[in-house]
Amino acid sequence: MGSQASPDPPALQLLYDGACPLCCREVTMLRERDQRHNGAHPRLAFVDINADDYDPDAHAGIDYRQAMGRIHALAGDGEVLRDLAVFRRAYALVGVGWLMAPSGWPGLQPLADAAYRLWARWRLAFTGRPNLEQLCLDRCQVQRPAAGG
Repeated sequence: MGSQASPDPPALQLLYDGACPLCCREVTMLRERDQRHNGAHPRLAFVDINADDYDPDAHAGIDYRQAMGRIHALAGDGEVLRDLAVFRRAYALVGVGWLMAPSGWPGLQPLADAAYRLWARWRLAFTGRPNLEQLCLDRCQVQRPAAGG
């Protein structure tokens, strides 16, 4: 009596690029939709892979390069989802699964997957950012302690 139940763990943790304006826009939409649809029991959680404290070991070993190359999510049962499967699951959890459902239909899935792979390959250039190699080099230099004395 009198004790509060602990909140349910999220059904899906999306790993997103917090430096990508389009990714942030999608996260904002999903977060707001989650609040409207699921109220006090949100189903989604969001992990910014650009945060200094991002830890691959805490996220199924998905490192910065992998996460930047394509979207990943971790389901509550530990399953790792990638690419459009992430969006299909996230959209379903916030009540708009019908929007992404066609991307999983047998006749359309190969086309949708190909379109996503193109998007993943070109999103950095499209948003005016350095390529993946440069981002990884920059991140490595920031995380490596300065040598010297």
